[in-house]
Amino acid sequence: MINMFEKGTIYIAPNINVKEYIVEGREDELIQKIAEAQLTDPTIEVCTPDDFEPIFLEELRKDYAIVEDLNNQWKLVTEDPKIDEFIDKLDSEFLNKEINPQQKLVVFSESKETTNYITNSLKKQGRTDVLEVNASNRHRLRETIKVNFDANIPREQYQSDFSIIICTEVLAEGVNLHRSNVIVNYDTPWNSTRLMQRIGRVNRIGSVAPNIHIFNFYPTAKVNNDIELEKKAIMKLQAFHSALGEDSEIFSPDEEIQSFGLFEKNVDEDKDERLAYLMELRKFKSENPQEFRRIRNLPLKARVGRKDRTNKGSTICFIRNNKRDAFYWVKENEELEEMGFVEVAKEFRADVPEQGISLHDNHHSQVAFASSYFEDKLQEEMASNQVVDTTQGPNERRALVYLDGFLSFSFVSEPEKLKIKAAKAAIKLAKFQKLQREVNALKRNDKKTMIKSVELLDAVIKIIDKYPIDIEDEETSTPIVTVKSFEKMKPEIIISESYSYNK
Repeated sequence: MINMFEKGTIYIAPNINVKEYIVEGREDELIQKIAEAQLTDPTIEVCTPDDFEPIFLEELRKDYAIVEDLNNQWKLVTEDPKIDEFIDKLDSEFLNKEINPQQKLVVFSESKETTNYITNSLKKQGRTDVLEVNASNRHRLRETIKVNFDANIPREQYQSDFSIIICTEVLAEGVNLHRSNVIVNYDTPWNSTRLMQRIGRVNRIGSVAPNIHIFNFYPTAKVNNDIELEKKAIMKLQAFHSALGEDSEIFSPDEEIQSFGLFEKNVDEDKDERLAYLMELRKFKSENPQEFRRIRNLPLKARVGRKDRTNKGSTICFIRNNKRDAFYWVKENEELEEMGFVEVAKEFRADVPEQGISLHDNHHSQVAFASSYFEDKLQEEMASNQVVDTTQGPNERRALVYLDGFLSFSFVSEPEKLKIKAAKAAIKLAKFQKLQREVNALKRNDKKTMIKSVELLDAVIKIIDKYPIDIEDEETSTPIVTVKSFEKMKPEIIISESYSYNK
């Protein structure tokens, strides 16, 4: 605030984190964001020092002097049991292969100073696999983050230069970190929506692990008694569970997870973005019961076209099945981006006077592309928990030739032959790309170590059995290849909208 007073411009914007932009020296970004939001956000004010009481700046400086004194006293403290505990748990729990098979860890903190402090503390311990990310370097490190932590890129692009990513809220949205399945909340945000957004970075389709593990550092008993941070976080998350049907504990085992209808519970009026949307929907239902009923009864695959110069030629769609849901934004260049609930709610929002327009020509193909992407991720997840590239090539041919050799062995049983034929069919159809890689790896090991034929057969059958391939009776001509139980998980398109711009 003092900084803004001295520069002569004070930004008041309750729905924008002004402090973060000012402290991090990103005032140009702040000005642009405020300019964009002013048209629709009446809470924004841009003031000068003359708009305030003369004593206001003087009181601010007195507060600053108190905080500065506290900070100077704090610098004299040399012991930090919190970082000691973090380092102690690092290998024994956070990176333990039993719960963290990829040994990738995501650590969140509220402030850049804390992420820097944790990073330096780990480097003093001799670690060289730590990546610190904040607003100042996020864009520069985008590719590094992707190849080290995004499970959705082709397997051959995976890198392991960094095992630990330590970041501020800049990575709480819009990025995939799901080669990791373990998150540490080094501190608890006042806005509990952020806890859910953080977890959303690793709890995504294509995740490489069956379980998500969340470790939280709590305030000390004395501090918690003073500020009640833990209590407020649990209360707010409990409101989410009750109102939105969240099905996982996020911050505490004390949370009661159960699925209620969206409007069956009263929720505290709160400024959280997610709850704000809920309040708006509840109010709409109360004031417009007939219209709400009509909208609720709209068929699946509801769709609309909207006019938008910036996003023309793109489509947003919501897809779900009985296990997962996802929001996808398919751009004009066929680039696909997975989005969070709040991000999509902002895009879906429309004022009553806005009229729908015709869908653009690529709407249906873009929705089909998103649906296919969702379906592919589910199949890959069921098949091997790996996201892979399904392009055909010489590797597939080598695997097919190698498998053919097993069919000529005299000691191969008919059921084993059927499995081998089914595996060949799966490779030809590019069902499980990891299958051909494992077969080729076995072939390479065979050349190096000269494994006995019987042992080779056992090894190849073991590889095939890892994949959910259905095999027809030996009387049939060709083994079928399907992912077991996948029909029950078929995705449904719930709603979509596309953007066009016509002069």
